[in-house]
Amino acid sequence: MGKGGAYVTVAANEVAELRRRNGELEREMEEMKKEMVQLWRRAVVAEEAEERLCSQLAELEVESLDQAREYESRIYFLVDQISRLSSSSLEVVVTNS
Repeated sequence: MGKGGAYVTVAANEVAELRRRNGELEREMEEMKKEMVQLWRRAVVAEEAEERLCSQLAELEVESLDQAREYESRIYFLVDQISRLSSSSLEVVVTNS
């Protein structure tokens, strides 16, 4: 065999190497696909958790605003009661004098 046989051997070796490398790349690609799916699922879970937390936060904000209004109303009521008691106490002191 002449030089032609050597080229065929080199080409066959290159083909074998390319096939081997192609197999490696396909396995890597499948692994990357699996990782991507896992990451996507984790992102979906994280997004759902974020939505739940935002909803809970909004509910807590409404609740805290309601409580603040109730406390403010109670404070105004108590200030009014103190004011009335102070006025009536002064009247008692003045009339008793």
